Amino acid sequence: MSVVDAPARSEAPEEQVRDRADVRRQVRLVVVFALAAAMVLLFRLTTDSFSVTYLLEAQRSADSQPRSLDGSLVNWVALVLALAGVVLAALNRVPRGGLGLLLYVLVGLSFYVAFMAWAFADQGEGFQASISNPIPGTISIATPLVLGALAGVVCERAGVINIAIEGQFLAGAFSASLFASIALSSLAFIPLWLCAPFGLLGGALAGMLVSAILGLFALRYQVNQVVLGVVIVAFATGLTGFLLGQIPSESTGRLNNPDPLEPLAVPVLSDIPVIGQALFEQTILVYLTYAAVVVVALLLFQTRWGLRVRAVGEHPKAADTVGIKVNRLRWQAVLLGGLLAGLGGAYYTVGSSGAFDKEMSAGTGFIALAAVIMGRWHPVWAALAAVFFGFMRNLGTQLSLVDRIPGDLIGALPYLATVIVVAGFVGRVRPPAADGEPFVKA
Repeated sequence: MSVVDAPARSEAPEEQVRDRADVRRQVRLVVVFALAAAMVLLFRLTTDSFSVTYLLEAQRSADSQPRSLDGSLVNWVALVLALAGVVLAALNRVPRGGLGLLLYVLVGLSFYVAFMAWAFADQGEGFQASISNPIPGTISIATPLVLGALAGVVCERAGVINIAIEGQFLAGAFSASLFASIALSSLAFIPLWLCAPFGLLGGALAGMLVSAILGLFALRYQVNQVVLGVVIVAFATGLTGFLLGQIPSESTGRLNNPDPLEPLAVPVLSDIPVIGQALFEQTILVYLTYAAVVVVALLLFQTRWGLRVRAVGEHPKAADTVGIKVNRLRWQAVLLGGLLAGLGGAYYTVGSSGAFDKEMSAGTGFIALAAVIMGRWHPVWAALAAVFFGFMRNLGTQLSLVDRIPGDLIGALPYLATVIVVAGFVGRVRPPAADGEPFVKA
């Protein structure tokens, strides 16, 4: 064997691995696009020529102007795009990067419009017959999920598994309601317009407190982080339920009755048709969520601190040899994650409904954890995964207004869509190498 032949032979196994990965990706894309085409064809065959009405607003009002849409034309366009996706996937010509993402978005949007046109066909008159703008409902559902997903990304990039997001949500929601209510009823030196934002401070502090418990047992006592996260969720659920039960009925208005945050319109941007009011006439917490995605991405990938956090999440021993304080960085990441998750929990009270109710987060912390994995531990992609799940949850709410789809299937729709997307477009994912592994300095 010559020396020249050695590199080529050593690279062969790596090439085979890449080829197998490409084949798996190709098969997944063919299956997903073919499924989309088959469903759109089914929509077309089960409906005659029809039209549907839609609203640019989230709900009908006196000023609403419903518009009509040719459902048959929509179905044909969606079918052509889905079949084009099948052909490109079968020939392994689906582009990567921006063009590939554009293709996925076009196929997904066309499928969504065709599906909604089919679902709302022949529904009669009135609000139930109109397809409403899904963006406001999506933002409402996705805001806490995005903050929870960012909390999970920050922690796990540092090597700490954060199963306790649900507990941080509950603690943040209860504390935000309590802080805002006390500020409203008892602290005369705080202006009325600052009472609800004061609740955000309470939510952030409560989330950091729960994270401190996570950090203490995971980093100091090296408890199994998965078991620890589940225990913390159970503890937070029981504690917030107990504290809520201890509030006397005569004190509910003083301790659990905050005024929700008021929407703030961004000049010019809020006047953009269709998306302006939905995205830029929101509360300060929603704007903080927008900023948090950018800030976390910059922190992790554009700063020395982020480089060190990623280093201790991938190879803590190597990081320790160059003088990085591994557990100190992990503590910082865990507390930052708690702050973000606490703000996410605050959305359930001062950000939307006002008063705290037992188990009001309803398991969304685990959905945020799934968004972390679906987004490959990247803050932007995890946020988009959270938005996707919020979109599907909102879709289920819209479909509950019509009688075309069984209610049980509507409830399972967000999870089913998430499984399809993960199987078809995400595939196998690799967490940070030292995720969940405690570090003991030699």
